[in-house]
Amino acid sequence: QVQLVESGGGLVQPGGSLRLSCVASGRLFSSYVMAWYREAPGKERELVAAITSGGATNYADSVKGRFTISRDNAKNTVYLQMNSLKPEDTAVYLCNMNRAYWGQGTQVTVSS
Repeated sequence: QVQLVESGGGLVQPGGSLRLSCVASGRLFSSYVMAWYREAPGKERELVAAITSGGATNYADSVKGRFTISRDNAKNTVYLQMNSLKPEDTAVYLCNMNRAYWGQGTQVTVSS
């Protein structure tokens, strides 16, 4: 059974930074696409960023140039570095493995 555990969320002022982490159980982490999604109140869940097993990345247009996704296969961990945060980035951020498994989410609130 795959488990994904996110951490690193919190309250930050506009223009600030946060780094989210997602630790995955299981031996096949390095083989899977990992992604971060987010859910804001009243909005649909949206893909924020994804990274393939080979390290190729893609981002939502709204976060390009501000967010960076990365992975450490030795630690079974995927990261989301978020810079220049805006109030519209406020959401629950969820980690996803291979479009099949989900973490419980971590709240990010951007507010002054």
